[in-house]
Amino acid sequence: MDDYRDSPIRPYVLTSGRAHPSRNTIRPETLLVVDPDAPRPVSASREQRALLDMCSGVLSLAEAAAHLRLPVSLVVVIASDLVDTGHLSIRSALRHSLPSAELLEKVLDGLRKL
Repeated sequence: MDDYRDSPIRPYVLTSGRAHPSRNTIRPETLLVVDPDAPRPVSASREQRALLDMCSGVLSLAEAAAHLRLPVSLVVVIASDLVDTGHLSIRSALRHSLPSAELLEKVLDGLRKL
């Protein structure tokens, strides 16, 4: 508990009272990336600037939240705002293909034999 510091600024203040992002595609495993040559938004908050600075490479949203020491739900809203303004890009972490119906049938048959 030595590392815990309560902030005098409540999280809802950082998102202007919004609890939900404008996009549902941003999840904790979503990869964030920013173009290093793109100009930074003039009216960006301290948290937005910090997020843009750390995403000059590729970074997952969960990692960004840990570095910022903010709740993931709050960083989702902040990242969503930056994606909406074109200052941040998102990439899906991995694209998983669904297993074939044949494989699922084999698994189901195996479970029934148990």
